[in-house]
Amino acid sequence: MGMTMTQKILADHAGLDKVEAGQLIEAKLDLVLGNDITTPVAINVMKGIDKKTVFDKDKIALVMDHFIPNKDIKSAENCKICREFAASHEISNCFDVGKMGIEHALLPESGLTVAGDCIIGADSHTCTYGALGAFSTGVGSTDMAAGMATGKAWFKVPSAIRFVLKGKPGKWISGKDVILHIIGKIGVDGALYRSMEFTGDGIRYLNMDDRFTIANMAIEAGGKNGIFPVDDLAIEYMKAHGSRPYKIYEADADAVYDEEYEIDLSELKPTVAFPHLPENTKTVDEIGEKIAVQQAVIGSCTNGRISDLRIAAEIIRGKKIADNVRCIVIPATQKIYLQALEEGLIKDFIQAGAIVSTPTCGPCLGGYMGILAAGERCVSTTNRNFVGRMGHVESEIYLASPAVAAASAVAGYITAPL
Repeated sequence: MGMTMTQKILADHAGLDKVEAGQLIEAKLDLVLGNDITTPVAINVMKGIDKKTVFDKDKIALVMDHFIPNKDIKSAENCKICREFAASHEISNCFDVGKMGIEHALLPESGLTVAGDCIIGADSHTCTYGALGAFSTGVGSTDMAAGMATGKAWFKVPSAIRFVLKGKPGKWISGKDVILHIIGKIGVDGALYRSMEFTGDGIRYLNMDDRFTIANMAIEAGGKNGIFPVDDLAIEYMKAHGSRPYKIYEADADAVYDEEYEIDLSELKPTVAFPHLPENTKTVDEIGEKIAVQQAVIGSCTNGRISDLRIAAEIIRGKKIADNVRCIVIPATQKIYLQALEEGLIKDFIQAGAIVSTPTCGPCLGGYMGILAAGERCVSTTNRNFVGRMGHVESEIYLASPAVAAASAVAGYITAPL
């Protein structure tokens, strides 16, 4: 009985020839990630560990991104704790104001995540790096502390679901539509503690930003991780963004999967997740009524990359944001922000009446830069639409692609681009 991609990576990092689903292992880590919310908790936990310093100052990344620039005294104090910890332990990869970005866009862009890595992060969307063929998963701050101290983590080896992607997606269909379609199909617990492994000829039509988006939202289906095979496009991305050596793992031909789903990308339509779960999906043409929105957010670790901004700008260019809509655009990193500026995308957004923010997770978790009042609706390219996620418990969030969010911002109601 063979192993899946995920199982092969975990076996190698545990120093074992073979692992099976359900097996408990201790694996070596290539990277431990924390942000300005989760790291202070991990630092406090680490004080109780009999270890004077971190296991490897080059294999820890601290990213100030949730409340940066600091929105209040508490967030300022949290970031100060992170900065002082990074300085005292000489941590190489500490990203602060001026060089920070949204962590799950920043780390691949910085060359810190590559194929074959075993990565944990005290943030649930750490599963993003599976787009490059890495095993990456979110953990709690206690596990982050143990990882920083020892360079190891315990895992229960996950079983897997195989998603075979075929066909070529139509215009305006992106990775966000793919993953929303999948979550709508299997539910928010459909992949609970299982690896979501994506294969098939259709992958060649998905750019790296699409793949990052799909892997990013594996957690919204309950997945332990999402992972893609390493093809020429992934290799090209890794070489363009860093020099770390990578290792390609491939699933065995006789690997065991709990379930298998075939997704024809050519049949997908622009998809929206209605409140208050990512599984409450409808295609735009199924809505049947004009659902007015008061806010549109284009950004986040899910959809704040350059191709996302290009799509949104193409739709908004030469038009005006509807009078009743606040459109907030958030490039995911400083590099993406600069590239969007050089390409004229920022000008397109501002001339249309949108605002552009420094990179931040702010509105996605109801932190700042876009809090909703009671009764307000937001169409957002973020990843969660739980009750109260972006503000008042009586507000509503509709998850969508950059294309749908941009078109809706112009129309004033949820719609797809023509």
